[in-house]
Order: sequence, then structure tokens, then C-alpha cells
Amino acid sequence: MLELLPLILPINMPSLVNEATPVYVAQASQTEENEQENIPNIIRPLNGELNQVPVFNSNSPELVLGEGILLSTFPKENKTNPNAHLDFAFNGEFDVFAHHVSRPPEEGDMRTLYIGILVHNPTDTDVNIDVLQGASYLSQPDAPFISLPSQVSGRNVYAGPGSRVMGDILQNKRQDIFPESITIRAGESRMLLNVPIPIHSLTPPLNGRSTYARLRSDGEVYMASLAMYRDDEDDAPEISEWQEMLTNADLSTPRDLAPTALNAEGTFRYGRVAGVAMGNMWKADLVDDDSQVLNIPESGEAFSYGLSTLVRGRLGSEQNQTAPLAVRYSDTALEAHGNYGVQYSLTLPLYNPSDEEQTVRVKISTPIKRDVGELEFLDEPGPQVFFRGLVQVKYTDDQGLPRWRYFHLVQKRGEEGQDLLRVTLPPNSNRLVSVDFLYPPDATPPQILTVMTD
Repeated sequence: MLELLPLILPINMPSLVNEATPVYVAQASQTEENEQENIPNIIRPLNGELNQVPVFNSNSPELVLGEGILLSTFPKENKTNPNAHLDFAFNGEFDVFAHHVSRPPEEGDMRTLYIGILVHNPTDTDVNIDVLQGASYLSQPDAPFISLPSQVSGRNVYAGPGSRVMGDILQNKRQDIFPESITIRAGESRMLLNVPIPIHSLTPPLNGRSTYARLRSDGEVYMASLAMYRDDEDDAPEISEWQEMLTNADLSTPRDLAPTALNAEGTFRYGRVAGVAMGNMWKADLVDDDSQVLNIPESGEAFSYGLSTLVRGRLGSEQNQTAPLAVRYSDTALEAHGNYGVQYSLTLPLYNPSDEEQTVRVKISTPIKRDVGELEFLDEPGPQVFFRGLVQVKYTDDQGLPRWRYFHLVQKRGEEGQDLLRVTLPPNSNRLVSVDFLYPPDATPPQILTVMTD
């Protein structure tokens, strides 16, 4: 028997709690201070690894207050500011991620910031680019950060542009602003994106835009994301203006704060990403060692897999899932912390090896970020939202037919998630379940995927 969980009632407004809020710990032994019975939970490293698909990752500075280059992978030659260019060519499959925010650089300055993504063909033959999926949304009015229940069933649910963009890509959508394909003549350039982040009609004057696209080219191309102000929201810059900026401008300033060395002690800053990340998908069959199935936990026990684990947030798994950076600017993140846009595609071939019927639950949660030790959750999660995004659950029903459901999750810091599904396995039987999602911008890692037996 398999049961998809009903909708959860709407959440209350965030309560003002802090680090001192009591926690409960998922562990086998109980302390005198914590009499609550908890299910023993073992953290496992996630099977598989990131693929090697490169991702143009433009997220620094996140708050753009000046015109200029946000990220350029063009060669340094014949550029006024060579250090603004990272010299990395894309060919074959690659993704584009851009996430930036605009507000007045000075009080009363209501000009519209335009974000342009320029693609250049350096070869002597035409290059064709297929746009497999693509989406770009503003915070206002496309996808405001509205309050949503912790768990909502449905595929068209979102809160914030990152949530909406990743939900579209998860469903293999291509927004109308993206063409099905682009042909770039030898030695020429085309605009993949040329869009505004308007603020003039907003109170407060603050807006953001998230963009993600999956592309496939049949030749080498270079790319750049650039920022330019316009007095008129409907006056998009011409490609010649973007090309002139690419050649002569420097990096947009002010810059984000520089990252801390990964092995540093004490206060730690991850930094924001501006570079080429290596990996757009973590695909894995979650099976036991030397097996093709995943034996479910013993009755009353659980195990969990880390999701988007990172330096200082490995949850005791000793696994850093963060995508490495092939090229980056020296004052930006050392790794693609957060794995924004990376798709987690996880298959769970559940198997009940016992002679008794067992009920198993699968869920995603957001424990307190730790590097070692037991999982910790807050009695009163919050107030910060640490995850908001769409999750796809596929499974086989009692008749062996494939089914799928979508859930939008909103989880605060230290929140144990609701069950995504509950499945009853007869003795010595199996059931196939898979969980897919793209790690959304405006989220804070890590999370966990838990399998629990009642």
C-alpha cells in the first residue's frame, strides 16, 4: 500500500527564535535533558557523484550597484581590463545560471538595471545552440516571496524567482523568451538574454531576477553576463552596446565580500560564485554496497543521505558535494557552495528483507548545519527560510504502474520535514521510488533525504 501525504495546513508567520532555541537530536541514546523518544538515524554519504557538465555561474555581486562585467569567460586578448575575463570556452552541453538583485545605487536613482548574457562564436564556421530548457523570472511581479504552507501538492506552486525557475526546469519547460535554437555566424555574437530588473514602481525599490537555461552547442562559444543601466525600462541595450561594454568595461563594483580560505579556523565566509562550476546533475541509485536494492531500515530506525553538503556542513558524512570551479575571480567563492541549479536525481529501489509487512516513509528535512555529530532539529524552526522549491516524487503503485507527484516545500532552519510519501511493503518485496529536484537559489544548505521504517 502506498500513500501520498495530504496538504499541510498553512504555516504561521515566522517566530523570532534564535540559536538558543531548544533542539532535539536524532540519535540512539537519550540524555537526561531530552526525554523525547527519537528514532535512531544514521547519516550516509550520497551514492554517485556530480557529472562534468560546465555551468556558467553568475551570482557575484548578487546585489548589483554598478555597471560592468558580472562574469566573462572570453579570452583576455584585446580587452581593456584583461583580469575581468576568465578564458573558458563552452562546447556541447552546458548550463547558464544568473541570479542578481537591483536597488537604487544612490537615493532617488530609479534607473532600470538590464542584465545581458552575450554568446560569441570564435570559430570560422557557424555554431548552433539548442535551448533545451530555460526560465527567467523577476521577484516582482513574476514570483514574489509569499508565505506558503510547509508542504503543498502541485506542480505550479512557487515562492520567489529561484523557486519558480527551478520548478520550470524540473518540468523540462522552455519559457517563451528563449528561442528553441540560436545560430551564431562565424566570428559573431548573439544575445541569449537581454532583460530588465525594474525597481521604479516598487516600495521598497528592490527587485531580483533568477535565470537558468540548459544549452547544447555544436561548436565552441564564449559567454559573458553584463549589467547596464537605462533610463527607460523598455529601452533594451543594443548588442553593439553590450559588445562595447565587454571590450572596455571592468568588473561591476562594489564587489561582494571575499571568501575565507576553506581550511581557515573561526569565522567563515563562503562568498558568492562568479565562475564556471563543473557539474549540473548528481544522479545516483541509492543502493546498499554490492547490491542492486536498498534494504529498508529496521523497524523504528532510519537512515539519511546528505543533500548539498559542503565545507562545515557535512553532517558527519565526511562528504563535500559542492561543485568545483574550473575558473573564478580571485575575490569570489572558492567552490560553488550551495550547488544552485544542480539537479539531484535519486532512485531508491526499496526492499523489505523481513518476513513481516513494513511501512516506510520518505522525506526531506533541513537539520542544523554541522560538520560532525548527530542530526539536530529545532523544536520551533525558524525564523529563516532555508529551503523553498519544487520536488518531484516518482513511484510504482500497488499495481506496479508508474506514478508521479510534485510537492513544493518551504523549510526553515532546523525544520524536520513532512513525509513525501508512505509506502507499505509486503514481506520480501520491493518498491521503486525516485526523488528529483534542482537546488534552488535563495536556499541554504545542507538538507537530508530520510528513509524511515515505522
